[in-house]
Formats: sequence, structure tokens, C-alpha cells
Amino acid sequence: MEAISAVLELGKKRGGDVGLPYAGALTPNEVYDVLQKTEQVVLIDVRTKAELELVGKIPGVRNIEWATYPGMAANPDFAKQLEMQVDKASLVVFMCRTGGRSHQAAALAASLGFEAYNMLEGFEGEANAERQRTLINGWRHTGLPWSN
Repeated sequence: MEAISAVLELGKKRGGDVGLPYAGALTPNEVYDVLQKTEQVVLIDVRTKAELELVGKIPGVRNIEWATYPGMAANPDFAKQLEMQVDKASLVVFMCRTGGRSHQAAALAASLGFEAYNMLEGFEGEANAERQRTLINGWRHTGLPWSN
């Protein structure tokens, strides 16, 4: 864990600066760095199964839908699924398309006793003026590993 402490401290500072209700916020590169250095961090993708199939996914990442497609109805079992799949001794990072749903998931996880982080920018990142994603920031734009 020593190898990742500087990255996590940066995420904690970033989160503290804006008063986040969870441990902190990390960039996609920081998340990738942490994942490469320890198995004590779990990345949870909260996007819908449809998003994973149509847009792409990160190999080896767990998926717990925050909301379901179509209609984006809230997943009433999210907390239960999280507690069943992730040990509370692990650090958990949440990601979604752009960082909104993962922010909500991280806040819920923190209220359940997890050390939770949000991945800023998400998988696809911000939209440009033409409403296109993956061109400004996000996991895919950064060039980190992903697959269809």
C-alpha cells in the first residue's frame, strides 16, 4: 500500500477541497496506477449492461448497475450487491460514463463503511460542443486498456 499512498493522498485532498462525502476523487490515470500496484483496490463500473456492451468496458472490472436500462430506474439492490461482492477492507473506486452515477455510488458506499473513491471523468469523459464523448477526457481518451 505504500506505493499507492501518494496517489490516494492526492485523491483525498482533491475530495476534501470540494467537501466530498467519501474518501476522494481520482483521475483515470491515477486509478490505473493504483490498480497496477495493489490487489487491495476494487474498481466497480456502475454503468448499465447495455453501456458495457455498446460502448466498451475495462477488462476484469466488476459491474454493479447503479440504474438499469431502459428507463434508468434505480437499482434497489445496489447496496446489497456491493456488500456481497466487495470486502469492506478493500478500497473501492467507482466509475461510470462521466462521473455522476459513480459519485452517487461512492457516497452510498461511504455511508455503508467502505473507503470509497470516485473516478473523475468516467469511461467516456465530457462531451464536446457537438455532444461527442471520448475526445476531451475519460478512461478511453487517456488510452488506458479497454475492450468491446
